[in-house]
This record gives sequence, structure tokens and C-alpha cells, in this order.
Amino acid sequence: MVSALGATGRIAVDAMGGDLGPAEVVAAVRLALAPSHSPYSITLVGDEAVLIPLLHQNNLRRSSRLSVHHASEVITMDDKPLNALKKKRDSSMVRAIELVKEREADVVVSCGNTGALMAGGTIRLRPMEGIARPALGAICPREGGHFVLIDAGANPEAKPEHLVHNAILGSHYCRVMLGVPRPRVGLMTIGTEEGKGNALITETNELLKRVGDIINYAGPIEGFHVFAEHVDVVVCDGFVGNIMIKSWESLVKFFSTMLKEELQANPMRATGAMLSKGAFNALKERINPERYGGAPLLGLNGHILKAHGSSNRHAIKNAIHAAHEIVKTNMNEQIGADIARANELFGQPALS
Repeated sequence: MVSALGATGRIAVDAMGGDLGPAEVVAAVRLALAPSHSPYSITLVGDEAVLIPLLHQNNLRRSSRLSVHHASEVITMDDKPLNALKKKRDSSMVRAIELVKEREADVVVSCGNTGALMAGGTIRLRPMEGIARPALGAICPREGGHFVLIDAGANPEAKPEHLVHNAILGSHYCRVMLGVPRPRVGLMTIGTEEGKGNALITETNELLKRVGDIINYAGPIEGFHVFAEHVDVVVCDGFVGNIMIKSWESLVKFFSTMLKEELQANPMRATGAMLSKGAFNALKERINPERYGGAPLLGLNGHILKAHGSSNRHAIKNAIHAAHEIVKTNMNEQIGADIARANELFGQPALS
């Protein structure tokens, strides 16, 4: 496993997999490295024939802070994950993951095929001891700040022990990224009364109550609580979480478009909008899905951060920064200790 401080202090960026192409990724790298005090080094992984001209266009030179690792193939969004991993072994995504496996980089950032990235990371890096399934942790805005939603789509058919692990993973990620010393954890269901929900929720609730002080469990929560200042970590399976995260992102775009249309409906509203521009910009920044750049695949012997396929240069730059925050702590070491304690308490190794 990569050490707490990182094996190299280097971030491997898959340059080829995003919807906007490698030009946008290289532009993001330029933004990330612009401050001379940027604390990270970057390896761009992809076709050198494509990347080198883009580096010149962005006034970037290879140095100790920036290198290129050649990969001749690309896993597309339409590729079947397992088939792509077998047939495209020289793809930018696979090569980036292997850099982490070989400890030549500490973390992968990719905008590419989500299924392939999760499968490739799980197969090549392997889950941490005691963890059966990795989980995606996404940061979302709420009243008074932000919360972590986990699992955002990695494991749609979870067992109760998987959700307990999600609670531990999400707690540590919330501590690192949001600075909450002891995050409040809520289990997503359809009502807060005991016994409300399906068998998965009922069993998970009992297990979470048994893991003692490993997490700060606040009990079951429902939809009304998610965006209120109620909990810091929302735990669910990947099926529910993926629907939640995509619904939220769609709702943000819907309200943004609707608000813009209404504010431009007549000159008086347009004048009022100009006077309130600062407030609108602040609101836009608070609810912006690109603020943290993406979601890490937590629970692996190594670090992977999945950025949106449609990420622009600013979102990718934010993902690079988030990746650095993840690897500069001893998060995985602490996660491993808590997972071992939890598995011992409920008597299940959860290795399958």
C-alpha cells in the first residue's frame, strides 16, 4: 500500500478518457501547476504524439514537476469495462493505474469510463484487507456546508457489512476533505422509525449500532434530512446513491437555467439581477458540482479519483487538488485499523 505521505508525491492524470479530450486535461494541468508553490507533481498518461504539441501550446515543459508516460490506446465511454481492460492493456487508464500499483505515483485522476476505472482499480490495486467492495464518495452541498454521499455508484448490490464499511470510509474522507473531526453518520432510508425500510437497512442499522465509537452514528435518516444540517456523511448502497447524485446535479442545472430565464424576463428583473450579482455568484459557487472535481474510489490499496466525464479544465484542476489532499494524510492506514475493529465487533471478515 502507498505510504501515508505518498511514495513519490506524484499524481497520475489519465489525459485521454474525458469527453472534452486531452486538450482540456492539459489546460487543467497548466492551471494546477501555475502557482510555483503547488505541492504536487503530475504525470500525464496518454499518447505522446498528441500530448507533446498540447504541452507546447500551453507553455508547459517536462520537468521534475511534469512528465509524460506514453500509452497508445484509449478506453472510450462506449467500451464494455472488463472487455476494455483485457483488450486495451496499453490504454492511458490502465497505465495510470499501474503507475500507482508500482508506486511510481500515489493517485490516479481520470475522467474516463467509470465502470472500467472502478473495475481496473479493484482488479489491479485490490481492496484493502477486510473490505469486500470499494465505494465512491461524493461531496455535495447542504445547509451550512457540505456532506459526503457514499456509495455514489460503485456497488449497487450491497450487503449490510458493505454499508458499515461505507460508513467508515465516508467518515475518514469527510474528516480529510471537509475538516470535520468526528463526522455525524446517517443511514439513508424512507423513515427514521426503527424497522422502517427494507431488510438491508434494518440489518445495517443494527450493525452500525454495534460498532461502538468507531463512527459517530446518528441513526437512520430520510430525504428531508439530506440537505439540512443534520449529518455529515450519508450512507447508502450504490444504486440509491447514484440516483441521488445524478438527481442533485440535474436539479442544480434545472434551477440555474430556470433562474436565469426568470431574471432576464424583463428589464426590471435584469437590473435587480445585476445588483444581486455577487450573491448569485456566491450561491453558484456553493452548489457547483465541480467544486471538488470528482469522487474517490475508497477502500483500495491505492488511490483513484473519478472526475466527471464532461469535466472542464477547472473541474479537473479541482480533482487534482482533491487527489493531493487524499494522499497527503494517513487516511488509508486509519481506515484499515477501523475496518479491522468493526469486522471483529460484528464477527464477519467481509472478504467476498
